[in-house]
Amino acid sequence: MPYIDGFIAAVQRDRRTAYEGFAQRSWTLFNRYGALRQVETWGDRVPDGKLTDFRRAVAAVEGEEVVFSWLEWPDKATRDAGFAGMEQEGAQLGEMPFDGQRMIFGGFVPLLDLGEARAAPGYVDGFVLAVPSSNRDAFIAHATEGDGVFMDAGATRVVEAWGDDVPAGKRTDFARSVLAEGNETVCFSWIEWPDKATRDAAHAQMHEAMSDPAKMDPRMDPEKNPMPFDGQRMIWGGFVPMFDSKGSV
Repeated sequence: MPYIDGFIAAVQRDRRTAYEGFAQRSWTLFNRYGALRQVETWGDRVPDGKLTDFRRAVAAVEGEEVVFSWLEWPDKATRDAGFAGMEQEGAQLGEMPFDGQRMIFGGFVPLLDLGEARAAPGYVDGFVLAVPSSNRDAFIAHATEGDGVFMDAGATRVVEAWGDDVPAGKRTDFARSVLAEGNETVCFSWIEWPDKATRDAAHAQMHEAMSDPAKMDPRMDPEKNPMPFDGQRMIWGGFVPMFDSKGSV
């Protein structure tokens, strides 16, 4: 079964080029150990939230931007072996151009993977949310319905992944990022778009439908397809790809 590692970090805006170089060096090692794909995206539209948001998730300060990233593996065994090897060779990567103590990371099992992974998506929407563990099946059903709307609106891929190996951190971690409670599981999700214009048009269409019941797609209707999680704690944002191992950005 495929496996996902998700990462969120805060990087000084003037160190973006240094971060891109670090990502490319990282891929050289991850690929050697069997990773299938690495994607690094740079914050573009990352709104502040009332309870939670991406900036608070990594304690970002003035002058820093949020980076949303993921690794795709063929299975968990390959991933575990890869990280064991990375511990031995990580020094080859050089100094991290960001505060690693504030980076949050974790391993996730894909529940839903719609579309296909094309080289270098033009834009990415990233999400992190907390779902009651008992609502796993309800979440799959909800996402299967709702995510079809994004695909119909032009998205090339939607992935929903369920927390599996999500460690607690000293300063920041995935659970804290969405105020997850003991009976909840963190989910890591993203939408790949061919370009920002397609994404913006899709969002505008959905916002219009939300304000006009006559235009509401039943798959997005909260009464017909209610969210089996607390949407107020979900964090989300729009990101521009800066590195994709499948092709140039």
